[in-house]
Amino acid sequence: MSSETIKKRNIYIAQPSMGQEEWEALKEPIFSGWVTQGPKVKEFERMFSERHQVDHAFAVTSCTTGLHLALVALGIQPGDEVIVPAFTWVSTVNVVLYCGATPVFVDVDPKTFNLVPEQIKAKITDKTKAIIAVHLFGLCADMDAIKQAAPDIAILEDAACASGAGYKGKPSGSLGDIASFSFHPRKSITTGEGGMVTTNREDLAEKVNTLRNHGASISEEQRHHGPKPYILPAFDILGYNYRMTDLQGALGIVQFGKLDQFINERNEWAKFYQQELKDLAWLQLPDFSEDYQHGWQAFVCMIDETKAPHSRNKIMELLQERGISTRPGTHAVHMLDYYVQNFGFKPSDFPGAQAANDYSIAIPLHNKMTQEDYQYVVQTLKEI
Repeated sequence: MSSETIKKRNIYIAQPSMGQEEWEALKEPIFSGWVTQGPKVKEFERMFSERHQVDHAFAVTSCTTGLHLALVALGIQPGDEVIVPAFTWVSTVNVVLYCGATPVFVDVDPKTFNLVPEQIKAKITDKTKAIIAVHLFGLCADMDAIKQAAPDIAILEDAACASGAGYKGKPSGSLGDIASFSFHPRKSITTGEGGMVTTNREDLAEKVNTLRNHGASISEEQRHHGPKPYILPAFDILGYNYRMTDLQGALGIVQFGKLDQFINERNEWAKFYQQELKDLAWLQLPDFSEDYQHGWQAFVCMIDETKAPHSRNKIMELLQERGISTRPGTHAVHMLDYYVQNFGFKPSDFPGAQAANDYSIAIPLHNKMTQEDYQYVVQTLKEI
């Protein structure tokens, strides 16, 4: 491989697929002057709820704030315990602390990167009030097994990576009591920052809708268009300002119209990776059954350092030198300094999460990549 080829390559780990349509979509809210939560957000919510087969969808500022709203709506408070996977993005666990509750870790399976349902039962106490089931990298958690292990406990889907994903014929976001999605630029569709909370439970829907708007009893849109402009909303509960803007809603409408196309494209290139890399004995590829419709937010593998030519970190450095960006899948939260210092965890407490933390690698998979990009990634991995 020539140095000139290496120099020219710059393949990002993720890159949002946006263009003229998104640019044009911003004009209407800009020129109308309605840039905060309004009709564009409402339309985005309608589209999202229909696609994910839920009765309610509420746009918010991020998946993190959506998770926080969901826990508050579920009544999580100090003294409660919430079961969480040990390998996930840190906000999954942080939101439990926001409520004053205690996170209780369950290990993950390094083959799926999702929590091990069989370990849940041993973690349940009379203080357990919820389980956060993360659909990591776009692969849904085994929801039937989780429900069987904890039949009377509320389940919050952390569907940050799982827009458009599915499990046994049902869409993500409709599998538990409530769910939260992300529209961060590393996700399949993006509004910059932003998120969506979904639920089929009327009681939770009413709480989320009120909580995201300062706890107001009526929305801004209702107040502006109502016949009595002097009426201000009542505030019966403590709420938050977690509203999405109509600028983001306009982007979301356009992006959401491309969701299935984006996932289909990612699925085809994931199959390409699976076929072309299957003979690399040191690279464990993503594995899942036909019961799952993968959302392919990321293509995350595990490196077997007993067979690999180099360590995981060295391989990542070599790929970076050749213009290919990679990342660890995510982190083992119990190994992060804050959680070590405040809870006294050791890395070996959750060996599956520790292994995923130390040996996972996400290789580029997104809708801005070309056929030549994918071929180059494969070629370079084989040469390493």
